[in-house]
Amino acid sequence: MTTRRQIVSMIALGGAALALQGCVATREPINEDPKEKAKRKKREAEMGQLKLSATGRGEDHASMYAGFVDGGFRLPTVPYQQIPEQFRRQIVRNSTGYPAGTIVVDTGARHLYLTYPGGQAIRYGVGVGREGFEWSGEAVMQWKREWPKWTPPDEMIARRPDLAKYSAENGGQRPGLDNPLGARAMYIFKDGKDTEFRLHGTPEWKSIGTNASSGCIRLINQDVIDLYARVRGGMKIVVK
Repeated sequence: MTTRRQIVSMIALGGAALALQGCVATREPINEDPKEKAKRKKREAEMGQLKLSATGRGEDHASMYAGFVDGGFRLPTVPYQQIPEQFRRQIVRNSTGYPAGTIVVDTGARHLYLTYPGGQAIRYGVGVGREGFEWSGEAVMQWKREWPKWTPPDEMIARRPDLAKYSAENGGQRPGLDNPLGARAMYIFKDGKDTEFRLHGTPEWKSIGTNASSGCIRLINQDVIDLYARVRGGMKIVVK
């Protein structure tokens, strides 16, 4: 069974624009230096393990939100001191009522929980959809993507013609620090169909804890990288 000290160690390994206008992304691969990719994969493999050495740096937010290079992009350091403590990544009691291995998004509290054995969870602060753009229910995290392209849906382009340059016909918006989907995206399906609802990253750390996005759930890039490394396709997600 995973202990609190082990989860602390896992969190410590997590080490770091545009307002989100939509959550559709293409699945095209991006190029990355092989050595850099190998280092990142090793780090993600370590983060994704349920059982790790209990020796770690503890809940060290300076390390969690430090800047680093990922996928060829340099993520800036996040001034975590300016983020309310309740929205910083931390270990908490699993109060969700859902078993280990479930992603639970509490939109009212602006929290995302990844539940673990032993009655504990890792909690992340999130930004949620503006009124009229929300989604809720139970589904699965079908697949995930590193540094995705962003492609606004046709309905959005109809409302915002200036976004036509990012249409599917034009190849979408390339991955990068100003891409609305951030460093990672996780795609939510229900009954085998894409809900077009995503968990994704954002450089806009000030939006965490607010109603800022067009329906999707956004996390600080450093947090979404950490979450991405821990979850697997087919994992249950509950949004309430």
